[in-house]
Amino acid sequence: MNFLNQTPNRNSIQKGLGSLYRMSMKSRFLIMALICAAIPQTVFASEREDVLKPYTGPSVRSADPGTLKGKVMTGYQGWFNCEGDGANLTWTHWAKDLGKPFQPGNIAVDQWPDVSEFDDDELYTTAFRYKDGTPARTFSSHNRKTVLRHFKWMRDYGIDGAFVQRFANGLKDKTLRYHKDKVLSSAREGANRYGRTYTIMYDLTGIPDDYIIKVFDDWRMLRDKMHITEDPAFQHHNGKPVVGIWGVGFNGKIKRRPGFKECTELLKKFNADGCSVMLGTATGWRAQDNDATQSPELHKVLLMADVISPWSVGRFGTVSGAKKHAEKYWNKDVVWAKEHGIDYMPVVFPGFSWHNLTGKKLASIPRRDGQFMWSQIVANKKAGAEMIYIAMFDEVDEATAIFKCTNNPPTSDGVKFLTMNGLPSDFYLRLTGEAGKLLRGEIPLSDTVPVPR
Repeated sequence: MNFLNQTPNRNSIQKGLGSLYRMSMKSRFLIMALICAAIPQTVFASEREDVLKPYTGPSVRSADPGTLKGKVMTGYQGWFNCEGDGANLTWTHWAKDLGKPFQPGNIAVDQWPDVSEFDDDELYTTAFRYKDGTPARTFSSHNRKTVLRHFKWMRDYGIDGAFVQRFANGLKDKTLRYHKDKVLSSAREGANRYGRTYTIMYDLTGIPDDYIIKVFDDWRMLRDKMHITEDPAFQHHNGKPVVGIWGVGFNGKIKRRPGFKECTELLKKFNADGCSVMLGTATGWRAQDNDATQSPELHKVLLMADVISPWSVGRFGTVSGAKKHAEKYWNKDVVWAKEHGIDYMPVVFPGFSWHNLTGKKLASIPRRDGQFMWSQIVANKKAGAEMIYIAMFDEVDEATAIFKCTNNPPTSDGVKFLTMNGLPSDFYLRLTGEAGKLLRGEIPLSDTVPVPR
């Protein structure tokens, strides 16, 4: 059947979404865009708010938006949707098969959020049940109130701000794009209301090379319509607005990565537009080993940025592994960056698990009650890092989330989720706040996790 030549109803739409989570990220984005493009406006008739406009609400100045130095920033995915949230993207990033309900046997996440503080108008009922038989509810990133709550948590725990993720492959489709626009608008409001900073990170994963340059068109649209770089909470560095570009310099063994020629042209555009570029790259960028491509052009491209941020999630899995990683990469990376007049933003993560989506071992990289994450923070402080990126704020898919998660997830039909191992739900938020204090020299350097159980 040629799906694009049919007039789909909601059942056929959901069936068409069915196997996205068993595909690569690139395939998911491409097929999702094709499906959404084929859906008539009458199917998705919900009224949409105009979010592409300048911010005019209250703004509190607390975290300094003028520099990344001394800051602990976090990545904010904002990619979770629920049936009934108004986005018409079903259970995106909660369910493995988007054509079916989010239920036991159809799970894409390994952590369950603690939503005990949430109001009823932020919650969406799932097919899961808690031990006492009550239905489990979860959140949607499409809900403005929830995004504001997340930024309030950042303020409450001393997290400076967020790189709001904007996957480039999802910008072609109106439905996907509107969700991204709304999350960005909500994040902007949250940052302003709660004295945090924010910026955008464009993830180039899976994007065709001939589309890379169009990422700049999206950026200019946001500047022209939302005036985001004039926003009081928008993050700057070296006197320029910050924009993150992620996915440059990988060798492509895990996922397809963008080409150097196209990335170079994109960086030229952002440089000419007066931006301070934070470039997310491979762990082995400096020596061109590990996950990095081997190319004489790599360092030339990286030096077009103001900040280099090598991805380290999954590159080691123990406290001793973190120390070895620091010796081989972080310590020498910081020296190279300083010698070349560029800033360095290492990535720290709390642990990793990808059980429900892929069938791999639950808690494949254990958190060890914060010791794993803290060992990375200490190692980067010793290496001389002046800024840190925490991956991620809300990533429950791969269980790298630092936001509030529960010790009592649903148990229906024997489903398995990670718990906090008895720690308070806000433990990793508090630990991230302590990371900022250590980075700025406000607390002494110690290998001991500074947050009590």
